[in-house]
Amino acid sequence: MSTSELPALPVTWVPRRNRVVLLTASGLLAATFLTMALVLPQSWQLNDRVMLACLGLALSSVGLMLARPKILADAEGVTVVNHLHTRRLHWAEIVRVNLRQGDPWATLDLADGTSLAAMGIQPSGGRAQAVQAARALRDLAELHGAPAEPDVTR
Repeated sequence: MSTSELPALPVTWVPRRNRVVLLTASGLLAATFLTMALVLPQSWQLNDRVMLACLGLALSSVGLMLARPKILADAEGVTVVNHLHTRRLHWAEIVRVNLRQGDPWATLDLADGTSLAAMGIQPSGGRAQAVQAARALRDLAELHGAPAEPDVTR
């Protein structure tokens, strides 16, 4: 990919289909449980209604958590937002971007020898889009990453 074909920074990658489905389902769950808590017969006590509403909110919050993944790239580096954790990386920390056949999401090989799941790029929303996003992130990492170390042999 040439420099002119790279996405303009800042850029954000999100699994849009997953996010739409999860946010819709979370809203419907919350609305359903809250409605049920309000329209239950008088024989149900207040604490039963409150617990039903809380259950609906708890279930919908799981859906909201699952909808969080995204990857934000800017001039200084990359922010990887996964289900529970967010991690900020400088471009030089990213050694390689991987998205192999059958992988549920992209992974980043880091300079410290570890790997980081980048759940914001997922083939579940379309394999071609995920491959394109992974390639763009790889090319941005190569462009903005640390320059090659000079040869100091004498």
